[in-house]
Parts: sequence; C-alpha cells; structure tokens
Amino acid sequence: MKTIDYYFWLNSDWAYLGADRLEALAARHQARIRYLPVDLPDVYSRTGGVLLGQRAPERQAYRVAELARWCRKLGIFVNPKPAFMCPDAALASRIVIAADRAGLPVAALYKAILKAEWCDEQDISSPATLHAIVRQQGLDADAWLAAAEGPEAKQIYRQNTDAAVAAGVFGSPSYVYRGELFWGQDRLDMLEEAVAAPV
Repeated sequence: MKTIDYYFWLNSDWAYLGADRLEALAARHQARIRYLPVDLPDVYSRTGGVLLGQRAPERQAYRVAELARWCRKLGIFVNPKPAFMCPDAALASRIVIAADRAGLPVAALYKAILKAEWCDEQDISSPATLHAIVRQQGLDADAWLAAAEGPEAKQIYRQNTDAAVAAGVFGSPSYVYRGELFWGQDRLDMLEEAVAAPV
C-alpha cells in the first residue's frame, strides 16, 4: 500500500487547514497515512527554524495575511491570534500517539485538538481541555490521558521528532512519500501528483 508519512505539530494552524484535503487525497489513491506528531520547537532548534513569536514583525504580518487568503480559498475559519496560541503540545501529541498505537482512527481526534486552539479559544496544553476533547470524540478520556503519560507514548513522540529531522523535515505540516519531502499544506497538489504516479 502507498504510505504517506505525515509529520505535524499539534499547534499547527497550517496542519489544520490541510487536514481534510490530506484525508481526501489518501482516500482517492487508497494510500495509508502514518500520523506522526512531532515536537516542532525541537525540530526548529535542530534545523534552523525560528518560533513565531521570535520572528521579525514583517514575517509575522505576512503569516496573518497568508492565513486570511487560505481561509477564504478553503472556506475554513482560523483565528490567526487565538487566546492560547502555541502552548505546550506534548500531552496532546502523546494522546494522539497512544490512540494511534491502539489502532484507533485519529484524524478526527487531532483535528478536534487543532480546532480547539485555532477556532474555539481553548488551551490545548490543559489536561482538562484535552479530557473534554477526547470525551467529545466518544473515547475514554481518563484512559487515553493516562496512556499519554506512559513511557511508550513519550518514547514514540521522541522517535517521531528524531525521524522527522532525519527525513529533512523543518516545519509543519510535512509529508514524506517514497523519500520525497513536501512541506506545507500548499504542496498537497504536488504530493498528490507523486502519489498518483505509477510506482
């Protein structure tokens, strides 16, 4: 089966914008998505990236303008400056990892976490917030928050981050197909061309 390695940060507004289109792309081509949440600040520290709050005002302003363009184009709402912007995403990431390891479909779960931050003014670093989100997905919130604190989820989170850097990833979302890296939801068309090509 064709497999897309999907490296993303649970604080990534751009991952939220690309989420549904990635799912549709995979469905069209019977491709499997490997969901690989990463510690993006660590990726940045190892690949020359700069956290949003440390970027020049011009770069920050352009991000807001570009988000507005993409929101109009896609018909998706994103608040460019939510009340709780880019808090610690480690627990949220490990919840997704634990659920994925158990074989649960995690697309709706990770999208709900992103929506909570970028649309609903919620703090996704808060265990109480995450408990409510997981419960709303019809899952046992106590069990999955406990699993997220276990050694396996923590180890996989570290492994995902290391694997991302090894694959050349430097931002979120990033997609790797057959060793080729595609950075950004604005590269999904190019990713689809690669996935559609004969193997």
